[in-house]
Formats: sequence, C-alpha cells, structure tokens
Amino acid sequence: MTADTGVRKGRKFDQVLDGAREVFLRDGFEGASVDDIAKEAGVSKATLYSYFPDKRLLFMEVASAQCRAQASDALTSMDLTAPPRQVLTMAGQTFLRFIYSDMGQRMFRICVAEADRFPDIGREFYHSGPMIMRHATIEYLSAARDRGELQIEDMALAADQFAELCKADLHPKLMFGIQTTFSDDEIARIVDGAVETFMARYGA
Repeated sequence: MTADTGVRKGRKFDQVLDGAREVFLRDGFEGASVDDIAKEAGVSKATLYSYFPDKRLLFMEVASAQCRAQASDALTSMDLTAPPRQVLTMAGQTFLRFIYSDMGQRMFRICVAEADRFPDIGREFYHSGPMIMRHATIEYLSAARDRGELQIEDMALAADQFAELCKADLHPKLMFGIQTTFSDDEIARIVDGAVETFMARYGA
C-alpha cells in the first residue's frame, strides 16, 4: 500500500488481513461487517480500526496482497532466460489458473462490483497484480528480442496481445456465468493456442 492510504502496520496486521480475506470472500464487500471481520481475525474493533480507518481500505489491502503474492509466485517460478515458448506457456497457465481459481474469481467480481463507487479499488487491484505481470512480460519479451528469439517493435502492445489471447473462449464464459470451473486441460488448450498464435506473429 502507498503511504497516503492511512493504513499503518503493526503486530496484528497480518492477522487482521487473514480474517478480512475470509469474510470478504464469504460475504462480499457489501455484506462483510466490521464486527464479523474483527471476530474472524480475533481482534477488537478498536484494533481493526487502528490499522484500517474504513472497510474500503481494508478490502484494497486484502485484494492487493493477494495479487502481489500471486504475481510474486509467478515471477519466481519462471526461468526468464528460457525460450519464449516455455516461458509464455508457463506465464499463461499461471495467469489463467489464478483468475479462474475460486479466490481469483471472487476477488475479481468484488472489484468489478465496487469499482463504480470506489474506483480506487479497481486501480489498486490492477496495479498490484496485472500491472506487475504486464511489466514482467514486457521485460522478458525485450530480453528475448535482444537474444534474437523474437521480432517485436511494440513491446507493450505485444504483451497486451498475449494476455488477451489467453482470455479466449473461457473468459467470456466466466464473465457471463456460463462456466465457473475450468480444468487444467481446458487451460492448457487455450494457452497452447495463445502461444502458437503469438509465436506465428512474433517468432524470429
């Protein structure tokens, strides 16, 4: 979190976040009460308010922490010196497994539902996860181009195109409630197609 949010950290900070995450995922943003969050976290309301002056800030921190953790796990599991097909396949599968996981779906829906009232929530969600992955993808594509493995002029556009290719088929089904669970085989099919299409366009 940035310093101007009013959030301070302390001994029970992580405890509060863990409790809040459980309640938000169970009850949504609107349905989550401060009393329930404090009870789940095992702290007093006074302690909770000492960390987070309002519920919006608490949810932003929960969503951001989850996104940062997922982005960090994805980056540390990748060998950024490996060939594009290998790295893009792993990146695509990691990306889809998170957004199609129960946790990812719930966080995304809450952020979208509250974005009109609290635009900071959507921005924070984007900056803490998707933007980190976008920047990492751009850095990797640039390195692969310098190694002669890819031919790309607009790195940002190429990174965005790959992310969109990974949303083919399954993402519309999720958005319109047609499907909410996705198998590894379904995810692999989409990612393999995305990588093949991407390499056909940008492969050296």
